[in-house]
This record gives sequence, structure tokens and C-alpha cells, in this order.
Amino acid sequence: MLLTGTVVADSETVIDDGAVVVSGSRIEAVGERSVIEPQFSDHEHQSYDVLLPGLVGGHIHSVQSLGRGIADDTELLDWLFDYILPMEASLSASEMEIAAKLGYLEMIESGTTTCIDHLSVAHADEAFEAAGEIGIRGVLGKVLMDQRSPDDLLEDTQAALDESERLIRQYHGSFDDRIRYAVTPRFAVSCSEECLRGARELADAYDGVRIHTHASENQSEIETVKADTGMRNIHWLDEVGLTGEDVVLAHCVWTDESEREVLAETGTHVTHCPSSNMKLASGVAPVWDYLDRGINVALGNDGPPCNNTLDAFTEMRQASLLQKVDQLDPTATPASDIFEMATINGARAAGFDELGAIREGWRADIVGLDTDLTRATPLHDVLSHLVFAAHGDDVRFTMVDGTVLQEHGEVTAIDAEAVRRDASAVGLDMDLTEERRSAQRRKP
Repeated sequence: MLLTGTVVADSETVIDDGAVVVSGSRIEAVGERSVIEPQFSDHEHQSYDVLLPGLVGGHIHSVQSLGRGIADDTELLDWLFDYILPMEASLSASEMEIAAKLGYLEMIESGTTTCIDHLSVAHADEAFEAAGEIGIRGVLGKVLMDQRSPDDLLEDTQAALDESERLIRQYHGSFDDRIRYAVTPRFAVSCSEECLRGARELADAYDGVRIHTHASENQSEIETVKADTGMRNIHWLDEVGLTGEDVVLAHCVWTDESEREVLAETGTHVTHCPSSNMKLASGVAPVWDYLDRGINVALGNDGPPCNNTLDAFTEMRQASLLQKVDQLDPTATPASDIFEMATINGARAAGFDELGAIREGWRADIVGLDTDLTRATPLHDVLSHLVFAAHGDDVRFTMVDGTVLQEHGEVTAIDAEAVRRDASAVGLDMDLTEERRSAQRRKP
């Protein structure tokens, strides 16, 4: 396939009248249209205003998509234990599949081609199958919770680890290696030491399996971990083996100097979720400091109930503006840094090489946008537009691994109308009563 338009190959390379050629699952050529197009005139040709690498959701909860709007204006632990965990526990296998499809559909529609997805305790198979069917690239993991958890989600430690291993054997590297596995403890508050150490042992036993968990999102969480272990959160995770180049820690809002040193020294990846951190009033992650230390920082939306959108373009804007106002420095986190967080940094966190930029020989994950819009006029700087003005609904083309999932604004990978219809029906039937939530509470 021949794609033409303004090509934003990476944060430093923009080809105003460019072309990209895709053969199979890889990018065969990229360059000036005048040079590329004559060589590949026999290829199917589609043109979009802007072409860019597929965006990477560095921390996503696809299966929480049915809970959008059920827990606004709520503090983190209340939000989690009073609303979100009861919702997850209430979902049947078929409902979990619908929830996952809805989340993946939203990402495909809005330009996210890869996600690091924190699922739930039960029915993980349904999410893996949904991701495979739709065609998104992802690192998925069943959630581990063996303490301080609602009865319907609480698991025996070894049984939870055994189920994770079954899923690794079944799905890690599946769907032509688009889908990989991450061992996924919920967070230290809801996981015993045995569970956390078991997660490390399990990841070490399989090549390419990652670890994905939440860390230091909220001060109450840190106080609970310190009361349990005598350590701050990052030090505790380091003690039990949950730091390193194969570990993705979501949030990391509240870290001290010594914890940041651990993150840098171990090569641990951090995912920044600015909208979620603002909405739950968790705080402002020190992204500027992480980047200065050489820590790889990806960008994530978190879940729809604590963000209300899986639009990665919105997240780019929020990430830059939040750091600027926090530091009272308009030069903090410029558009180039933010674009890297949403693309190549996210690819590194996910563990996929040759992903996150439009380069010859790299994986063909490409997004096409429309700029025939009032808010894109005049278009002085395309990178600035992508970070500060673009929306997910500007996306008209989505390709993952060389397969077209959306073209000219129409999703081809799945019946989008049917997904929305099924999700609406399930959402209206969910039991979110106060009695249900009260029965499920296991708050620390």
C-alpha cells in the first residue's frame, strides 16, 4: 500500500509532501512523495493530510470501558473499592468480552495502535481473544489480587499465579506476535509479598513477558504500603523484584529522591497518566525530573472511569500543559518530548522493537489524520497541532502490522455499531446499586 500526506516520521522528522510504502507487516519505503510514488505506482494508494506512527497507550484498562461516568468526583481508593472493583466483579465472561471490544474499538478509532492493558481478575481469555480479533497490538495481563480485595475478586495466591502461567502459554506471542503478556499485580496494597515475588519468578520464566502494575499513585496507597512493609512503595517493589527493564509502573506520582534513583538505575519504565491523576486529584507526577534522569516515560489514559476518554491526543495535550503549570516553566515538556512519550517511549515500555516511528524496515503501525478543520487552520507546525490541538476523532486511518483496521473514517476490523449496541445494553443492566457496592467493600 502507498500512503501519501505530510509524514511525521518521528519527533524530529517531518516530510511535508511525503509517502510511505507498506509491504506485508513492514514499512518498505518512506521519503519524498515525488521520489517514492513513481516507484510504487502499481500499489493501492490512499492519501491523508497527516501520517504518523500509531500511538501507544502505556497504561490502559480496556475492560473498565463500561464504567465510564459511574464514579466521577471521587477519591482514588473510594473510586476503586466502592465503584470499580464491584463493577469488574459483576461482569460475566460475555460482558467482559464486550467491555474489552469497546475499549479496543475506541483506541482504534482514535489512533492508538498498541496498548499495555491492565485487565481484571476473571475472564482474561475474552479480552485476549477480543484484542486478537480486532487487530490491535497489545501487552495484556490478568490482574492478581490476593489480599484486601472484594470476595468476588479475591484469589488464592498460587491459583492466581497458575492461571497467569496458563494465559502466558496460551497467548504470549499469539496472533502473529501482536499480543504479548505482562504479569499484572493490581498494586502492592492488594497483593501479598508471596504474590509479588511470584510475579517476578513467573516473568523470569518466559522470554519477553513483562510486569505491569500501579505504583505510588496516591498518598493513602503509600501510607498503607509503608505500614505493611516499613518501606516506601518503590523501595518495596524493588525489594520483591518488581523493578527493571521489563517492568512498567503506572503513575509514580509520589516518589522521593531515593525512589527516583532506583527507577533510573534499574531501567524501570514509568507511564504518566495526567488526566487520571488530575481527575482523581492524585497529584502531579514529576515527569520533567524522570526525563532528565533518563527514565523512559510513556503516556497512558488509564481507564475510562477515571478519565472518561481513551483519546491519546487529549492525553498528549494534558501531559504537556500539566508539567508547564506545575513547574511554572513554559519550556517544560515541549511537544517533541510529549510526542515521543506517546510513540517510541511507549513502544519501548511495551517491549516492541522497531515500533513507534515511521522508518524503513519497521513495523507498519500507522495512523492518518484529517486537518481540514477550523482548529487546524492555519497549520504552522504539524507537531504542535498533533500535541496541542488534534483530537482522536480526527483520525481517519488506522493500520496495525500492515493490516488496515480503519480507512476513510470507517472501522473495517469489526462491526463498530454492534459493539456499541451490545455495550449500551450491558451498561444499562449492570448492578451498580449501593447495596452491591457495600457488599463488595474491602477497603484498606
